[in-house]
Amino acid sequence: MSWLVFALAFWIGAWIFNAWLAHSRWWRSRPVRIAIPVLFGVTLIVLWEGLVRGFDVSPVILPAPSAVAKTFTASTEVLWEDFRQTVLKGALSGFAIGTAAALVTAVAIDRSTFLTRGLLPIGNFVAALPIVGIAPILVGWFGFDWHSKAAVVVVMVYFPILVNTVQGLRETDAMQRDLMRTYAAGYTDTLIKLRLPAALPFVFNGLKIATTLALIGAIVAEYFGSPTRGMGFRISTGVGSLTIDLVWAEIAVSAMAGTAFYGLVAWLEKRVTFWHPSHRAND
Repeated sequence: MSWLVFALAFWIGAWIFNAWLAHSRWWRSRPVRIAIPVLFGVTLIVLWEGLVRGFDVSPVILPAPSAVAKTFTASTEVLWEDFRQTVLKGALSGFAIGTAAALVTAVAIDRSTFLTRGLLPIGNFVAALPIVGIAPILVGWFGFDWHSKAAVVVVMVYFPILVNTVQGLRETDAMQRDLMRTYAAGYTDTLIKLRLPAALPFVFNGLKIATTLALIGAIVAEYFGSPTRGMGFRISTGVGSLTIDLVWAEIAVSAMAGTAFYGLVAWLEKRVTFWHPSHRAND
């Protein structure tokens, strides 16, 4: 029970301190903006540890963070192999292929009224299909290795990026396009020098959505067939064998990978679209 009291006291104290930081005059500084979510996350972990120990929760139901950390450090080789299989092979390759295909298709749709009226409605329909229905089919087509997981990721990331890019290409107004025509600029010059730069905020919005979808798609696809490695495979077998601490270790790896992937795309967005008002307002 002492652990529970300590966790509750720590949570209350951290909450008060975080609220003070959020309303202090330093809240705009980068260290404080980083410290607030970090402290909030540490508080949740301490509270989790206290609740599990205080109420003597079975590790089969919910292991303590300390047990998960111990399993994490003892299983680094397994976790690294699963990370390579799921993230580096399945998720990233599918993300790259899906992004390239979506950008090319968006330009083709922009050039063709027929594709605008015919392909986009179909794209919205396909985007609404459940992954649990698509994944078994693609696993049957492409086999049990990472290729089928990449195919699932392509399907999941393709349409969010496509829809956002098409919308972004339409953001320029008639006056800007007329100005380019007065300079005798053709479609290609207008696309490269005006419309694609204007569409970049929308493209990055689709890319940020796709970062989380890519990881989810690769992990879920492994439930329907995988070699004896991969995050989805390990989570599925871990639940079956009641090694829940290993399952949580895999979840931690996927959360860190997803956060890093999203952060990388957000960093690239800020560097590429530094001229956009949304970034200037945060400086």
